[in-house]
Amino acid sequence: MKKNIFYLILFSFSLLAACSTTPTDDIKVEAAADEDVNFSNYKSYAWAGAVGILNDPEGKWKQPNFDIDKEIQFLMDREFRKNGLTENSSKPDMLVAYALGVDMSALKLKDDPNTKTSMLKNIPKGALIIILIDAKTGYAMWVGQVSAQIKQSPDMKIVKARLDYAITEVMKKIPK
Repeated sequence: MKKNIFYLILFSFSLLAACSTTPTDDIKVEAAADEDVNFSNYKSYAWAGAVGILNDPEGKWKQPNFDIDKEIQFLMDREFRKNGLTENSSKPDMLVAYALGVDMSALKLKDDPNTKTSMLKNIPKGALIIILIDAKTGYAMWVGQVSAQIKQSPDMKIVKARLDYAITEVMKKIPK
């Protein structure tokens, strides 16, 4: 019994250490919900659509080595299942749409530590917007937004971990 507890504690610390190596401090999450909607009444969902938007006039964007749309849907499906929702494409209670945008030309004021002045610097940004729509009325009930700096990482594990973190955090904001 003591040996099992030791391994459980060791495993927990290894998970914490693994999570701390993924940079997430630049990921910002926001959401807004219709206060009149009782989200516990919704039991099923269907995918309404997805849009990708890329602003990259200089061709700097490097596509990840995986299908990002499939990964987003996989992660969102997982979060919906955690909340007791099932996918039902024939007669859903709500529809799910999202847009993923990348702006490789985004500018931001950054402080130069040597001169102590602020300068404009190119810091590519990305955003994911998720919209939950009542299937009967067609009205948006909830909108979640994630924004982050684009990290051109060759390590697919880090890219997927950042995406996992972002989707998990934004979907926590869906009222129960």
